[in-house]
Amino acid sequence: MISINPYLNFPGNTEAAMNFYKSVFGVEFNAFQRFNESPGHEKMPKEEQMKIMHTSLPMGKSNFLMATDTLESMGQTISTGNNMYICIQAESEEEGNRLFNRLSAEGKIEMPFNKAFWGAYFGICVDKFGVQWMFNYDPNQKP
Repeated sequence: MISINPYLNFPGNTEAAMNFYKSVFGVEFNAFQRFNESPGHEKMPKEEQMKIMHTSLPMGKSNFLMATDTLESMGQTISTGNNMYICIQAESEEEGNRLFNRLSAEGKIEMPFNKAFWGAYFGICVDKFGVQWMFNYDPNQKP
């Protein structure tokens, strides 16, 4: 496993929150993507297209503080307990798939571990204890 990172969900104020963390930790974004940069964004409500799909701040050598805006149009709401995921950056597709299958057993799969439009393998699940997990393997990422 390359790293484990916190992934925060915000109710529409991700940009403000992450700019705050950026100033606190004195680091620059290494990723900052809005929903209007993704395929199919034209089907989204206009007011949600400029929300943050993914942003990431480096925290040390190989860890990141990542975040996204939740979208009501996608049925997403924030409540205490669902505002954070643990994101595993796998070293291989096989490792990501194996860990995803083990952690999702008796839990709930929100997004199967498959190749995503951005080229990485990605999946989301909630384990049987209610802990939310994200899995990512990018074949182009160097350890």
